Amino acid sequence: MSALTDSEWLNPLIGLLQGAQLGLLRLLAWLGLAASSHGQPAWPWALRLSGENLLIDLGQARRLALTLLVLALAVFLLVVALIWRRRRWLLVAAVPMLLVLAPWPQPEVVLVPAYPTSFHRSPTGFSAESIVQGRALYAQHCVGCHGIDGRGQGPLAAAQPVWPPNLAGPLLWRRADGDLLWRVLHGTKDRHGTSTMPGFERLADSEAWALIDFMKAQGAGQSLRASGVWSQPIGLPDVIVRCEGREPRPLSSWRGGQRLRIVAADSTTALLEDPRMVTAQLQPASHAALPRAPDCVIDAPAAWEAFSLIAGTDHLAGTQLLADRDGWLRARSAPGDAGWSEDDLLCRTATASGNPQDDPPPADGLGALIARMDAEPVRFLKGGFVH
Repeated sequence: MSALTDSEWLNPLIGLLQGAQLGLLRLLAWLGLAASSHGQPAWPWALRLSGENLLIDLGQARRLALTLLVLALAVFLLVVALIWRRRRWLLVAAVPMLLVLAPWPQPEVVLVPAYPTSFHRSPTGFSAESIVQGRALYAQHCVGCHGIDGRGQGPLAAAQPVWPPNLAGPLLWRRADGDLLWRVLHGTKDRHGTSTMPGFERLADSEAWALIDFMKAQGAGQSLRASGVWSQPIGLPDVIVRCEGREPRPLSSWRGGQRLRIVAADSTTALLEDPRMVTAQLQPASHAALPRAPDCVIDAPAAWEAFSLIAGTDHLAGTQLLADRDGWLRARSAPGDAGWSEDDLLCRTATASGNPQDDPPPADGLGALIARMDAEPVRFLKGGFVH
């Protein structure tokens, strides 16, 4: 049996930390013991358990995992002591010994500063309209320091006390959405209390969330431009889809069930349906000369702009994007490409699950791409392990 990879034990560990803290916050809110901040229950403490730091320091992550196992054993011994009276004193005496011998991690690694909004969740659904709204807000409030492309090289960057961060890098993705919300609305300070970024408290909560949605979309596109891959997982922007003979429905309604192919329409490509996925044609504002569309069409004005940002291109027509069953964008076919191949998989996982070599080989490039997507699902925890 091979040794566990980092992702096989680190994912569950970070998921446990995040889930336990969120569950505690929900319990406090249910009991009426949690205040409200920006419309959601507020985290009441100045510190929280960090998932993002464990990614950087695997040694401390292993120490934490072992310590949690020791704590679980200690609790088990206490429960047994309540039942088995004859050896109760031995079991109880073993508990402090276990606590002393446990390989406790460094507190400054595991515990990080928290904000009242640290566990807030975005109410926008990462919609196309929210992304476009955020783009306008970014141009108004952020471009001077962070630059048009978000890489922190705006005209006012050099005058700041700390150089603005690169929003296309991993920093944005490893921070919890609630932490980002707090920083947008209340600004940031260094360890000496000096302001390093002003807060924008005049923004409504919905505007701050829209700004975060735009930064995610822009960061995904800039990553694609720079490296040719989506280095961090990015979901489909939600938008209304109109399918022939059916009621309009949001793109997110297929999540958890169907693969999706989004095709940015052009005047030369007649699109065929494929039974392995739902195909939706993304239409620009003017589409009078386009060929016959498939059964499903996306014609919302904001959609073309949002998908262009994520695809990292100013010339979206003819581009095809493929999303897996969980709504993560996984592959892109550029205009003029002859067909799909595994090389088009731009959101990759480090290791495949399952045993693909036992399956019959796919008959075409798209089949091979789909097989690999299914074998390598995205595992992503905001503020934690990335696929």
